[in-house]
Amino acid sequence: MRVGVLGGGQLGRMLALAGYELGLEFRFFDPSSGAPVGQIGELVAAGYEDRDALARFLDGTDVVTYEFESIPLDAVRFVAERVRVFPPLAALETAQDRLIEKQLFRDLRIPVPEFAAVDNLTQLREGVRQMGFPVVLKTRRLGYDGKGQIVIRDAAAVDGAWTKLGGAPLILEKYVGFQREVSVIGARHANGRTVFYPPIENVHSEGILRTSRVPGPGIGKEQADSAIEFCGRVMNQLDHVGVLALELFSVDGMLLANEMAPRVHNSGHWTIEGADTSQFENHLRAILGLPLGSTALRGQSGMINIIGHLPSREQVLSVEGAHLHLYGKAPTERRKVGHVTVVAESAAAIDRSMTALDRVLAAG
Repeated sequence: MRVGVLGGGQLGRMLALAGYELGLEFRFFDPSSGAPVGQIGELVAAGYEDRDALARFLDGTDVVTYEFESIPLDAVRFVAERVRVFPPLAALETAQDRLIEKQLFRDLRIPVPEFAAVDNLTQLREGVRQMGFPVVLKTRRLGYDGKGQIVIRDAAAVDGAWTKLGGAPLILEKYVGFQREVSVIGARHANGRTVFYPPIENVHSEGILRTSRVPGPGIGKEQADSAIEFCGRVMNQLDHVGVLALELFSVDGMLLANEMAPRVHNSGHWTIEGADTSQFENHLRAILGLPLGSTALRGQSGMINIIGHLPSREQVLSVEGAHLHLYGKAPTERRKVGHVTVVAESAAAIDRSMTALDRVLAAG
């Protein structure tokens, strides 16, 4: 059984590492010949507009998935006409447009921040007038890790924000002063069965995920149940097959949906060591029609992203319970080059290990 993966980053790499244990073969497609997956599997390096290269990628492939959501839809449609693609095109299309995404959440009665489409400066000014400051202006497409968005805090900044982002379809959202960031990850089988991992408490800095904790220290049972229910609504509506992550803000005890990712997710990396079945294995199980695995915890978990530099392996691994994952990527500013997971029986032990890892990573 050969799985084709569109995209060649660390998520594709971790999918393959999980799949090799199941006896699967993998082939990857990515525009970069230096994509990290090339170190562990067969890589077809070409642009997504190259139909001949896509055909070579598909030859002998049984099912195709993707590891990020910014793949051109035309390329995915070309693939889907020839080989089964999961998650379905509807999920990818929704996740690629922040406005369509927010409209879906609203239609499913999932609370969201106030939002409005913005196609010109007049609409931006009117949206600001109705919502009040602060607001966030975002590109509807291609924004990730804090890119493609500007917080507008006063009237003097409105025209400048339009100058920077105008020209692309935009969405304006009311700025949310949240107490914590939460994500929930679920996997859905083609037969409709779903499994969910406990909701995760995340910390971002400069738009990039820095740390994740499970169980989330500030997430109560009621919020956890709501997060899982919301994720299930989205998956069922889209007839989703595979893993889906839903990101939310916790505001005064209420959850507001921010965005979704129809793929394995950075905030779920801890599942490799911290759950009975990792998100990567469950994604593969779902898209191949295999029984979904248990999401039970093996203890408490913490995850720290390694960003912009490669730390000392010796120092990282000297921290009790640390599991180091490096992605085979050259370090550059703001680039995720790896992560470290710790698993322990108590929150106090996780705190100690995370503090020690912070010191190690800060030292470079």
